[in-house]
Amino acid sequence: MKITNVNAYLVPPRWCFVEIETDEGITGWGEPVVEGRASTVREAVNELKTYLIGADPGNIEDLWQVMYRGGFYRGGAVMMSAIAGIDQALWDIKGKKFGAPVYELMGGRCRDRIQVYSWVGGDRPADTAAAALEKKNAGFKAVKMNATEELQYVDSYVKVYAVLERVAAIREACGRDFGIAIDFHGRVHKPMAKVLAKKLEEFDLMFIEEPLLINNLESFADIARACSIPIATGERSFSRWDFKPILESGYVDIIQPDLSHAGGITEVKKIAAMAEAYDVALAPHCPLGPIALASCLQVDATCHNAVIQEQSIGIHYNVGNEVMDYVLNREEFRYDDGYVDLPVRPGIGVEVNRELVLEKDKNPHSWKNPIWRHYDGSVAEW
Repeated sequence: MKITNVNAYLVPPRWCFVEIETDEGITGWGEPVVEGRASTVREAVNELKTYLIGADPGNIEDLWQVMYRGGFYRGGAVMMSAIAGIDQALWDIKGKKFGAPVYELMGGRCRDRIQVYSWVGGDRPADTAAAALEKKNAGFKAVKMNATEELQYVDSYVKVYAVLERVAAIREACGRDFGIAIDFHGRVHKPMAKVLAKKLEEFDLMFIEEPLLINNLESFADIARACSIPIATGERSFSRWDFKPILESGYVDIIQPDLSHAGGITEVKKIAAMAEAYDVALAPHCPLGPIALASCLQVDATCHNAVIQEQSIGIHYNVGNEVMDYVLNREEFRYDDGYVDLPVRPGIGVEVNRELVLEKDKNPHSWKNPIWRHYDGSVAEW
């Protein structure tokens, strides 16, 4: 089998899909994207075509190494995301060739299903208690929300109390056994992060996410000393080499590599194995589309330390198109009692609505995240 073509499409609300065609008629799909830089990633995919056309798609490890090491400069969000989507598509082809889900080709599954959580509250969190109760009534056992709006390095405690009130309302509405994760989203600087972490401890949170930007890894120790809440991070880390210092630090309890950013299925499987050696849990980041989600489930299936899976159905980013709009076998992605069963179809498990993808790509999106500013006019972290 040989690769004959590689196509990349921009589809709303903010995604990029890649399609790899072969001379045997088997097609694979992947989802390479950096949210807000989708066009740049698509061009990176096009640049990598040189290594792919005419190659055997079954040699996934070799192709991954060629794409990664073939350029003198390597790593980073754009290149690793391009590799990630291509890698997903190659695994999709291999699974379809052998008539098996990808996880069956990676040692087989170690679980039958994985717990999922849902987003509530939006970019500027509001009405979170009602939204969380709605998710609980829909069968979810856990939710995640943004902690706060923009925060200065040192800011008003009024904003801190607002966070505490929202979390308290969720806990009261949904009970003690309901999972609550709080995403600091890298918006919080160390002085206020320590305050928030300590004050949130009373609510028995599932985890706090990105309490600081990963660039400030040396300060994660301060957050860990401030509270006993599990600390999660990793969505802005793109390879096993990026995760090495995170794991060696000893202050991160849950890693969150993104299957569309961190080198795809091949690389995240390796990152997960590294984390298991440090007794660190895996909870893949996935506020993206259906191909990314299905890829996550393939890795979750094979990793003993996978604990919960993010998914973006109903997330505030999805304006105009939802996750399952591009999926023909959407009935296979049902959530039952807060869990989703593993995909059963050959390959990644998604039957992509190609006609809709082609139609939407005629008017490529140009999604960008908002630019926030503090009251004094300085740029704020989003």
